[in-house]
Amino acid sequence: MTGPDPLGPQRSRSQALRERLCPPMPGSPLAGWLATLSVAVVAGLLRFWNLTQPRGVYFDEVYYTKDAWGLLTAGYEINSTTCSGPAYVVHPPFGKWLMAASEGLFGYTNCAGAPHGDPELGWRFSSALFGTLAVLVLARAARRMFRSTLLGCFAGLLLALDGLEFVQSRIGILDIFLMTGIVVALACLLLDRDDGRARLADRLTAALAPRPGPAPPPGGGSLGANADGAHSADADAAVAAAGREDRLRELYGPRLGLRKWRLACGGALGLSMGVKWSALYTIIGFAALAIAWDIGARRTGGARQPVLGALRRDLPAWAAAFVVVPIVTFLATWTGWFITDGGYYRHFYGDGFGAAVHGWWKYQMAVLKFHEGLDQGHAFASHPMSWLVMARPVAYYYSSPAYGTSGCHDPAGCSREVLALGNPAVWWVGTAGLLGMLAWWVARRDWRAALVLVGFGSAFLPWLLFPNRTMFFFYALPCLPFLVLGITALAGLALGPREASDARRLTGALTVGVYTIVVVLLFAYFYPILAAQVIPYSSWRARMWFPGWI
Repeated sequence: MTGPDPLGPQRSRSQALRERLCPPMPGSPLAGWLATLSVAVVAGLLRFWNLTQPRGVYFDEVYYTKDAWGLLTAGYEINSTTCSGPAYVVHPPFGKWLMAASEGLFGYTNCAGAPHGDPELGWRFSSALFGTLAVLVLARAARRMFRSTLLGCFAGLLLALDGLEFVQSRIGILDIFLMTGIVVALACLLLDRDDGRARLADRLTAALAPRPGPAPPPGGGSLGANADGAHSADADAAVAAAGREDRLRELYGPRLGLRKWRLACGGALGLSMGVKWSALYTIIGFAALAIAWDIGARRTGGARQPVLGALRRDLPAWAAAFVVVPIVTFLATWTGWFITDGGYYRHFYGDGFGAAVHGWWKYQMAVLKFHEGLDQGHAFASHPMSWLVMARPVAYYYSSPAYGTSGCHDPAGCSREVLALGNPAVWWVGTAGLLGMLAWWVARRDWRAALVLVGFGSAFLPWLLFPNRTMFFFYALPCLPFLVLGITALAGLALGPREASDARRLTGALTVGVYTIVVVLLFAYFYPILAAQVIPYSSWRARMWFPGWI
C-alpha cells in the first residue's frame, strides 16, 4: 500500500494554473483536422469551379496581370504601354509575385497581347488558392480561439460562403492576398498566445518544485570543513543568486525564451504589407494585443508587477516580432527590384547599394504622395461607413447577352455579372455583432471580444481618416474575418457551455442552425451574379435589392 503523494497539492495547483492559462484543446486532433479540411474542400470546389470565366481580363486585372508578367520575365514591373522600361506602380510587389508564380505554371498574356497556355487560369489560380487557404486557416484559428471544432467549422463555412471573399478569390487582383496574410498572422498570434501561456505555466510549476540543497564539498564532510572557505563562498553565492531570481520571478514572472509563433506572426504581417501598405495598421493592432495578453498572463500567473514584468521580460522579443521582422520581411518582398537594374527609380541616384536604397526610398515617397492625392470620382466609389451595410458593391463585370446568344434563353434578354457583394447574413449580422462584442468585453473583459474589436478596428478605422480619398467596398475585405469571428462568438454564447440545460442548448442549436441555413441559401441565391452566370434580366433585376447595387 502506497502512502499519500507529498507533491499532490503542488501538482493540483500546477494543473489548475495551466488549465486557467491555457485550457486544453477539445477532442481528437485528427477529427479537428478532418472537419476543418472538409470545409476548406467545399470552399476550394466553389472557387476553382469555372475559374476561367469570364474570359479575358476584367476590372483591375488589366493592371495586375501585366505587372505580374513583368515580374515573371524581368523581375520588376514593365511599362505595358511601351513594353519596355519600368512601370510606375503604387502597390508593393508580393501579391503580384504570387500571381506571377501561377502565370509561370499555367499561362499568361504577354505585353503584346499574345496568350501562352491558359492565361485566365494563370492569373486567377493564386487568388483561388489563397482564398481557399484563408478558409482553412480561419477555421483552425476559430477552433483554437473558442476551443470548439464545431465553432471552428462554423467560422470557416461563413467565410467560404461570403460573396465578397468568393469574388476576390476568382479575380487576379491583390486584396485576397492581403486578407489571407492577415488571417495567417492571426492564427500565428493565437498559437503564440497558447504557447507562451503554456511555457509560463511550465516555468512557474518548475519554480514551485523543491530545490535540492547545496552539494557537500569534495571528499565529504561539512561545508565548513574546507580550509580556505572557497566552497562555502561558492555555495553562498549560488544561494544568493537563486534567491534574487526567485524575487524577480515573484515580481515579474519567469522569462519565456524564443517565441517562434510570434516571429511567424510578424513575418506574415510583413508579407501582408508587401501586398498593400494598409496592413501596417493591423501590425499595430496585433502588437497591442500581444503585449496586453502578456500582461494578463503574468497577472494570472501571480506576478506582483505584471506590467513591468511584460516590459522587462517580453518587450525585446515583442519588438523583434512586431518591428524588426515585419520591416525585414517587407524589404525582402522588394528583392526583385534591388537585384535587377530596370526597376522604377532603381538607378535614379546612380549605381551602388546606397544609391539603390536612396532610389527605393524616393519611390516609396512618390507612392505615398499618389495615395494621399487619390480623390478622383468613380461610379462605384463609396465611403467606409457604407461598407458595413454594403451600400455600394462594385460591379467588376457586366454584359447583356441577347436572346439566342451566349446561352441566353429569355426573349426579354439576359444579364451576366460579377458583383463584389458580400453575403447579407454575414455582413449585416456581423456589423450588428460588433455591438455584442463591445458589450461582452465591457461586461466580462473577454480577450476574444477584444481580438474581434481590435482586429476589425485596425482594418477599418484608418480609412475614416481619409474621407476625401477614392475608396471601394472591396477595401473592407480584411475586416471580414473579424466579422466572422464576432458572429462565431455570438453563436458560441447562444449554444451555451456544455453544462447548460438541455432546453438552453436546444434553443441555441436551433438558432445557430437556422442562421446557417440562411447563409447557405443567400449564397446560393446570389451565386449567379457572383460567378458571371447568364441569367434572365428579370432574375438579375430581382437580385438588385437596392438602387446602390445597380
